[in-house]
Amino acid sequence: MTKKHMKKQSFSLLTLVVVSVFSTLAFAGPGAHGPNGEHLDAPVAASSGGLTRLPDGSVNVPKAAQRRMAIRTVMTNEEAHPLTAELNGRVGIDPNAGGRVQAPFAGRIEPGPKGLPVAGQHVEKGQVLLYVRPVAGAIERGNQRAQLVEIQSNRRLAEQRVKRLESLEGTVPQKEIEAARAELTSLTGREKAVSASIGGNEAITAPASGVIAAANVLNGQIVEAKDVLFDIIDPDRMVVEAVTTDPALAGRIEAATLANVPGVELSLLGAGRSLREGALPVSFRAKAKGVVLAVGQPVTVIAKLSDKVKGFAIPAEAVVRNPANEPIVWVKLSAERFIARPVETRPLDSGSVVVVKGLEPESRVVVSGAALINQIR
Repeated sequence: MTKKHMKKQSFSLLTLVVVSVFSTLAFAGPGAHGPNGEHLDAPVAASSGGLTRLPDGSVNVPKAAQRRMAIRTVMTNEEAHPLTAELNGRVGIDPNAGGRVQAPFAGRIEPGPKGLPVAGQHVEKGQVLLYVRPVAGAIERGNQRAQLVEIQSNRRLAEQRVKRLESLEGTVPQKEIEAARAELTSLTGREKAVSASIGGNEAITAPASGVIAAANVLNGQIVEAKDVLFDIIDPDRMVVEAVTTDPALAGRIEAATLANVPGVELSLLGAGRSLREGALPVSFRAKAKGVVLAVGQPVTVIAKLSDKVKGFAIPAEAVVRNPANEPIVWVKLSAERFIARPVETRPLDSGSVVVVKGLEPESRVVVSGAALINQIR
C-alpha cells in the first residue's frame, strides 16, 4: 500500500469520526448524555465573564467574578430561635413626652413674641407660641359692648358711693362701707373680664419641650374652639401602636423591633382590652437612636415571642426570589458552583430571618451577593 493511499484512508477515517460526533450531538434525543455525564440536549448559557447557568439549574461563578461581586458565605447551624409575629403599626406621639396645642375658643391668630413657630422648630415648655384674639358675631359683640357700658356705669356709681361713705366714716356703720368696697371690687373685676373678651387676647403656651411636628396656623387665621394648632414631639421618644387579633399575644411578647428600621428600641407598654375596628391595640415605647420617625408613619413591628422554633438564622438579604416568585437561598457546593434551594422562612428581627425548611446543617449559604447570582441566566 503506497503512502499516498494510506494518507487518503486516514483522512477518510478522521472525517467519518467527526461526522459521527456531530451527528450524535445534532440528533441527541431527550435525556441523552455525553461520555462525561453532561446533558447533550440542554442548552448551556454562558456569559463573557465565564458566568454559566448549568442545565441542572446551578450556577458556575469563577473566583475572579466572586471577588468582583463581593460574594460572601456563612456556615449554617441549626439552633432554637424565638417565634416571631409581624404586626402592622403606626408611629404616634408619646403623651408623656409631647403634646397637642388646641384653640380654647374661636378667635383670630396673632404672632407671639418670637413669631409663629414652624414645623421642625424647637420650643421650650411654657414658651408663648401665639395669641388668640376672641371673635364673635355682630349681635354678640353688640350685647357685650352694651354689658360693658352698663358695668362701667355701675362701677362709677360704686366709686362715688364708696367715697361718700368713707367721708362719713364714724357716723355710718362700718359694715356699709365694707359692703360698698366689695361691690366696687366686683364691678371692677367684671369690667376687666368683659373688656378682655371684647378687645383682649389670650396667650397660648407650649405644653412640653420638643420639636414642632405639625403647624396649622397662619397670621390672621380664624380658628374655632378645639382646632389643632400644633403637635409637639420629642424625636427620641415616640410611641408605636400595633394591632393584633390575638388577645393573648401581648403576654407572650419578650422583645420587639421595627422591620427595616434599625436603631429603634421598642419596649412593650401593654395591650388594650377593647376592640378597635376588629383588632386590639398593642402599644410600644420607641427610643430612636439616630433614626428619624414621623408621626403617622406606618411601620411593621416584629415581635419576638416566648415560643421557640428550630431553624437556621441568616441575614434577610440572603433570601431572594426565583422566576416562580418562591423564596430561595444560594448554597455553595464547590469552589465555583452555587445552587438554589427553595426555603421557608420566618422573620427574626429587623435584619435577619430563620429558615425553618429547605436547608441542611453545615450548608454554606451566600449572605452577600445573592441577588447578583440570582440574575445569572
